[in-house]
Amino acid sequence: MGDTCCKFSSIFFFLLFVSLLSRGSSVSFNDTDRSFKPMEELRKLKLIRSHLRRINKPAVKTIQSPDGDIIDCVLSHEQPAFDHPKLRGQRPLDPPERPKGHSTRNHVLEESFQLWSMSNEFCPEGTIPIRRTAELDILRASSIHRFGKKIRPIKRDSSSNIHEHAVGYVSGQEYYGAKASINVWTPRVASPYEFSLSQMWVIAGSFGDDLNTIEAGWQVSPELYGDNYPRFFTYWTSDAYQATGCYNLLCSGFIQTNNRIAVGAAISPTSSYNSGQFDISLLIWKDPKHGNWWLEFGNGVLVGYWPSILFTHLREHATMVQFGGEIVNTQTTGTHTTTQMGSGHFAEEGFGKSAYFRNLQVVDWDNSLIPLSDLRVLADHPSCYNIRGGVNRVWGNYFYYGGPGKTTGCP
Repeated sequence: MGDTCCKFSSIFFFLLFVSLLSRGSSVSFNDTDRSFKPMEELRKLKLIRSHLRRINKPAVKTIQSPDGDIIDCVLSHEQPAFDHPKLRGQRPLDPPERPKGHSTRNHVLEESFQLWSMSNEFCPEGTIPIRRTAELDILRASSIHRFGKKIRPIKRDSSSNIHEHAVGYVSGQEYYGAKASINVWTPRVASPYEFSLSQMWVIAGSFGDDLNTIEAGWQVSPELYGDNYPRFFTYWTSDAYQATGCYNLLCSGFIQTNNRIAVGAAISPTSSYNSGQFDISLLIWKDPKHGNWWLEFGNGVLVGYWPSILFTHLREHATMVQFGGEIVNTQTTGTHTTTQMGSGHFAEEGFGKSAYFRNLQVVDWDNSLIPLSDLRVLADHPSCYNIRGGVNRVWGNYFYYGGPGKTTGCP
């Protein structure tokens, strides 16, 4: 009974911590001062362009995506990660040993899950595809400093609880990775400053200033990307979302090794209500030899890795693994947002109607993929977004989750 209480407390405090991640201000660069000040505007423009020069590296080839994205093919050793003082001058590592029990079937078709690749143009060997960041992308953020980052808590009271979750989790052991197949939808996001995502979290540290997380999944984020496409994303932090970490390749951190997958690019196809279903399989695991955390898509497609030097607690192992959905609700006037989670339908509607995670596994100390032994599920606003778990022979551990947001039961 005591162990159960401890596990519940851990996940409760993690969700409470994340729920306190408020935007603070939804003001963009263009709104900070409505009076036109030429010198101030010029200063901002210079800062933005300087930042763009740091993250948009020289391209050996450029590809125009049907959704409007520009994909730059950048030499792999010139990607943003190698601007990090501890990584400067290095090159991407060779592929590590996969976890035992992991299948690596032919993966040719699985690489064509993004809109930009449908032109059958790809980046040359020795380069990686990077979604080009534009001035407008940065202008949508509250500041250059906060662009591409999750937001640190401003105040710890109920008015700042704008992040809402429906998740499955395990805790209380040493974890060296996780795997899941994640159903992909296009949920409606009601505000430019809200988002809806579905992801895995690999977590270590306390829920104070030293929280370490590695995150991957899909998200709809109008503020970050300027549209409502579901996009493949990564994230990391080593100090509870304060100074370190970012989405995708928007800072020095994640090292990409794949020349056919663009982190941050739109996913296609997606699922439809009572019709075709599409999911993506993601594996995160710790290389036993070098200690880096690798990301794989599908069955055998390596995307890249988070170097162990980025972290404190995750240099050793994770203490919690979490799977599920998250939305941001910026409505502070007592009316809930209509931003959807997952498919926008509650868990009880089941396959073809509700979003799901299936085949949930973790990696143990012996670098072996094993089924979850004690999956717990939790929704912190079940009248708005809920979750229901189960186990069967085909899907192993799974759950359905999500919801529509504002309804008669979620006013």
